[in-house]
Amino acid sequence: MVGDALYHSGVYKDGLQSDGKYNYDYQLSELSPIIKNYDLAFYNQETILGGIELGLSSYPRFNSPKEVGDSFIKAGFNLISLANNHTLDGGEEAILNSINYWETKNVTTAGSYKSFDEQNQLPIYIKNGITFAFFAYTDTTNGLKTPNQKEYLVNIFNKEKVKNDINKIKDLVDIIIVSMHWGAEYTHEPTSTQKEEAEYLASLGVNIIIGSHPHVIQPIEHIGNTIVIYSLGNFISGQDGLNKRIGLLASLDINKAIKNNNTTITINNIKGDLLYTYHNGHYRKFKVIPFSKLNNTILPDYENIKTTYESIINKNDPSIQVGTLTS
Repeated sequence: MVGDALYHSGVYKDGLQSDGKYNYDYQLSELSPIIKNYDLAFYNQETILGGIELGLSSYPRFNSPKEVGDSFIKAGFNLISLANNHTLDGGEEAILNSINYWETKNVTTAGSYKSFDEQNQLPIYIKNGITFAFFAYTDTTNGLKTPNQKEYLVNIFNKEKVKNDINKIKDLVDIIIVSMHWGAEYTHEPTSTQKEEAEYLASLGVNIIIGSHPHVIQPIEHIGNTIVIYSLGNFISGQDGLNKRIGLLASLDINKAIKNNNTTITINNIKGDLLYTYHNGHYRKFKVIPFSKLNNTILPDYENIKTTYESIINKNDPSIQVGTLTS
């Protein structure tokens, strides 16, 4: 699991090739060998992939090339959240372009749909004999509203809706995964609302909560048997500030055992490691680099920075393993 793919103008222009086409493989080249080791690999596509035909744009209303998705898929990502505060940036046309694009790919998305029928379908998937459900919700859309009777365009968090979604499916799957776009930007501490919503999701039987939106790392902890990753931070972006260039790569193992017709699901081996978004002084040559491959030329004092940020990850739960995932 990694965080926000936030394609500011510098990041998307960085992929423009001499033939006029876009390619982002270089930006993800250090991560691809790691990501491909996993059966499921999550990220939040923060900026809508409306495509170049709608005109590319940056903050505050984003629209990104579809080729971003091509490179993420090539790198091994296959579980994608489409529900966040920028989902409505390009209006209905950009959302439909995005969904039509993802529908042609062998990936699983959640959080944005073309109809109420699609939104209400039971999202049941299977991997290695383990059935799972995947939902995505956002607490905010930056004040933008869905067109009347088209609320299916983005899943906005609502306790009653979430309860209905989960109750319909919890007896049909082994694992429930929920992506939450929540919290306050640029703080390493989860807000009271995040904690309340995490408790609520845990009470409904959600097993894994994957958080995004703050653009900086927040802790991982357990609420009962529920794993809560409050914020993975930015995965890649053009935002200034060291805290917004350090992201979290989190992983875990889901195990299924059947004995005497009884099924047991366990989640263990929870780990976190740090990533750094490098770019040159001209906001070009963007590349996400694991801390294990850094040096003081790329990021001065990176070892002390690593220690500081690792302490954030397991602040609330010392059992979380940090610092060994990408070594």
